[in-house]
Amino acid sequence: MSPRAMKIGLIVLAIINVFALAAVATMAVSVNRIEGRIEDQRRPGRPGGSPWQAMASLPPETQTRVRAALRESALAARPDFEEARTARRAAQTRALETPYDGAAVRALLATSRDAEMRGRARLEDDMAVLLESLGPEERAAVAPLLSRQGPRGRGGRERREGGGPRMDRTEG
Repeated sequence: MSPRAMKIGLIVLAIINVFALAAVATMAVSVNRIEGRIEDQRRPGRPGGSPWQAMASLPPETQTRVRAALRESALAARPDFEEARTARRAAQTRALETPYDGAAVRALLATSRDAEMRGRARLEDDMAVLLESLGPEERAAVAPLLSRQGPRGRGGRERREGGGPRMDRTEG
């Protein structure tokens, strides 16, 4: 191997090593940040924590009553949300048909939106009734549940393909 080829090889190797070191350093910093965020989320009593964690301060009989009321409300609203999902899937199927029928797609989307709003209204009304039955301290622990926007982050949510933004959201 000629001296010139060896010099070029050493330069290329040095450049590759610099990029590898930068990648390792970036990964180490990212992992450290992620671990810090996870640790912050697991810390009890943190501001903006899980509303379910805030409910842990309630007496067991109140927790049981609140969970039962929420479960009953969710089961009552479930058909509305299933209707919304079914109509949205039907709209997606109709959107792919040839010839395209825009009026049918819009009607299915309106049906989906109406069904979802009925389900949300039922959940919110039931929550308001539940809050009426609680004392001020209990209400303070349960009220943050009103800010929840659905079952995100739990196994019950719909998973979407790809990493793009969700275009089928009808909630605010």
